[in-house]
Amino acid sequence: MLTVGRLAIENVTEGCVTDSAHPLFTFNLDSDCQDDRMESATLKVNSWVGNPGDDMSIRYGGPDLKPFTSYNLDLNVRDTLGQSAFAVAQFETGRMGTPWQAKWITDGTYRFHEKKVSPSPMVFRRVCSLKEGKVIRARLYATALGIYDFTINGKEVSDRYFAPGFTSYASKLQYQTYDVTNLLAGGGQKEITAVVAGGWAVGSFSFTRKNRISADRQALLAELRIEFEDGTSQILGTDRDWSVTLNGPCRMADLYDGETYDARIDLSESQMGPDWHPAAIEKPKIHPLLVADYGSPVRPHEVLKPISVSRLSSNELVYDMGQNFAGVVRLTIDGKEGQIIKVRHSEILNPDGSLNTRFLRTAKATLTYICRQGRQIYSPRFTYMGFRYVSVSGISADRIQVEGLALYSDMPVTGDFSCSEPRLNRLQSNIVWGAKSNLMDIPTDCPQRDERMGWTGDIAVFAPTACYNFDMSRFLDKWLKDVADEQARTGGIPNTVPAQGFGFPDTMPTMAVDWWGDACVLVPWAEYQARGNIDLLERMYPVMQRYVRACRFWAGLWGIGKRRYIWHTPAVVHFGDWVAPDLPKMSQWQARSPWTATASLNNTSRTLAKVARELGKDREAQEYDLLADKVADAYISVFTDGRGHLKKEFQTAYVLPLYLHMFKGEERKEAAARLAELVKENGYRIGTGFPGTPYILFALADNGQVDAAYRMLLNDTCPSWLYEVKMGATTIWERWDGLDESGQCPIRDDGTDLMISYNHYASGAVGDFLYRRVLGIEMIDPGYRIFRFKPIIHSSLNWAKGHVQTPYGTISASWKVEDSLLDVRVHVPIGTRCRLELQGGQTQDLCPGDHQVNQTINLGTRQEEDKN
Repeated sequence: MLTVGRLAIENVTEGCVTDSAHPLFTFNLDSDCQDDRMESATLKVNSWVGNPGDDMSIRYGGPDLKPFTSYNLDLNVRDTLGQSAFAVAQFETGRMGTPWQAKWITDGTYRFHEKKVSPSPMVFRRVCSLKEGKVIRARLYATALGIYDFTINGKEVSDRYFAPGFTSYASKLQYQTYDVTNLLAGGGQKEITAVVAGGWAVGSFSFTRKNRISADRQALLAELRIEFEDGTSQILGTDRDWSVTLNGPCRMADLYDGETYDARIDLSESQMGPDWHPAAIEKPKIHPLLVADYGSPVRPHEVLKPISVSRLSSNELVYDMGQNFAGVVRLTIDGKEGQIIKVRHSEILNPDGSLNTRFLRTAKATLTYICRQGRQIYSPRFTYMGFRYVSVSGISADRIQVEGLALYSDMPVTGDFSCSEPRLNRLQSNIVWGAKSNLMDIPTDCPQRDERMGWTGDIAVFAPTACYNFDMSRFLDKWLKDVADEQARTGGIPNTVPAQGFGFPDTMPTMAVDWWGDACVLVPWAEYQARGNIDLLERMYPVMQRYVRACRFWAGLWGIGKRRYIWHTPAVVHFGDWVAPDLPKMSQWQARSPWTATASLNNTSRTLAKVARELGKDREAQEYDLLADKVADAYISVFTDGRGHLKKEFQTAYVLPLYLHMFKGEERKEAAARLAELVKENGYRIGTGFPGTPYILFALADNGQVDAAYRMLLNDTCPSWLYEVKMGATTIWERWDGLDESGQCPIRDDGTDLMISYNHYASGAVGDFLYRRVLGIEMIDPGYRIFRFKPIIHSSLNWAKGHVQTPYGTISASWKVEDSLLDVRVHVPIGTRCRLELQGGQTQDLCPGDHQVNQTINLGTRQEEDKN
């Protein structure tokens, strides 16, 4: 049977609101028939009919869409077996540039000058009477400088958090569209309320705790458009008719510090008077383009229940949620009037069972809740925490229930992985939870301390892993717009995007920084490989060009001859082999920048050549390939003895040229052997920093050192991935030595704490090796139109299985070894082709459908060959 698996508009299956004049339509198919193929497909919107040909995506090409309008999208598909499938989806257009009748409003009496804290939340209200008649359509269009939350007659308008989202506010500001038809049913008097907290635009942000970066105080812009059955309409926009107060129940809201909430305050009972005063018209100091929401909204997902609760001698209750995650608590309280409850959060505990909050730096991560009388439910709306443990004081355990709500951006799950080794399955879970915790509207670095910034280096190396596990299309498309907007004239990319006033040091935004700035090349390329969206490459290509040009400039600034391609600007402007476990100091990691930066220039140049070729720019592709070749030659000539051995040896210095194919012939074989020796001498433990860790297992396994790769993967001594698993980690750590064997936190030589996050996804980039080598699914043609199934079988595992959803449907694959018989199974979606490659060079091309192949293998012989 032929079925439509997914029909989406702008990569959204439900509730899409777009300002795009030419939205992108995508779909995929599934069939239980062997060798089934799509013969024809048509997509229809009104009178326009589009034919995507062999592809499963097409942009709307009909008459101009109208703003504020709902549309139906009809899909009809026929396959080569004579079967048909149908699907329908709905979408609507947003404002599409229509001028706002609303005005920006604020509390004109509020002057906020405090440093390193967030402003008081503002509450805006409008009580209005709707004209008589049945409401058939009502939409609320809203945005803010700050983060906002709307209610109508006390009911939440949406379950999303942190709207309007985090963007480069000076360039673009999203507005959201809410269907409030049901909330306005029955007409009559309606009370519309909006709470606006500081968020990223006005509140304290980054570990420098700057505030008022994009605005001096919060401001709100909203417009309610109502259509009635009789054909009339009504528009209510923010203006001087709205009231505002600083005395709402949410007394304090800060992304790092938490919330203070006084449930005794009921503004619905307040009238115009000392609490309320007229809103003032605001003139924002920035003038961004207002665009319909184009990202992935943050929403609550999993609900976590405590697995245990203990009481400390201080009468403080400590709840273990069983999982480190990013989100908020939801408290069900049987409270007394004026009772004060305090809730604190942490990732780990002290030996005495109390919360270890030392690694939060200045972040307080605290909720203070003042009760009204009776049963009540509280969950913060304007903050979030990274935590596993929650402490509660001020109430007994029998009068409170604690739950955790995992918050992260809406990203459909697209992939999974499991195998016969339970520790690797735990590692996969840790990778996924680390991603969820840090994909919070932007790709952050950690969810718990006073940071949570869009560090480019983390997502640069993690993007392939993220794009396997999740549909990252909208999430990354949004963030990469900010990357483009914040690129310096010199071509450099800020180390955090959006930078929002942060520079480390101040010169870095104007300079190219290897592996961190590389995100502007590596992230869109990873997304293109996963989804095949050529539009993303076209949009980012000029950004990539400017960046690689900047890298080439800085690399060639000093040196003559081949050394003009060795990137050796002062180490202080690089991160080098960041957090490499074989070195204790930041300056030592940075000192390795000539190796990491030069390899980076080779990688970005080579990747840009691939991008240019995909865009049909063959001459430019040749130029970038030539640059990559010259950089590779310089690396080998300057850093090695010409026979595959580095003059100065450390793991990353071998890993990068091996993974990037900079070594050739016998040199490559010698370099891989020497890397394997270094790994063995180090007890098969990790010695790489950010640039090398994602690729070390590939560098070994793809160069005849399979046994060394598996030994490193399965090692559980520090530093290793499975050491974290052994120590009870439920996410990925920032540093490998986050806990010693006794479970204690790391201490510097001077006796002070070593700063660490226990939810820092970068080294979870090892997931890419699990999926492409252990499981064996690897993209050949973008979007998996052609893919390879080539598992690297090793005696340490008996089986592996997984799936990945592609633009063409779901690829599922598995392998199992039993009594020397390898059983391989793979499902090939319609529109794709699989190249099955097994041991001994056996190769088959598999057509769409389900396939099973058996092969007799000798793992013992294979393992001995790898050792030799």
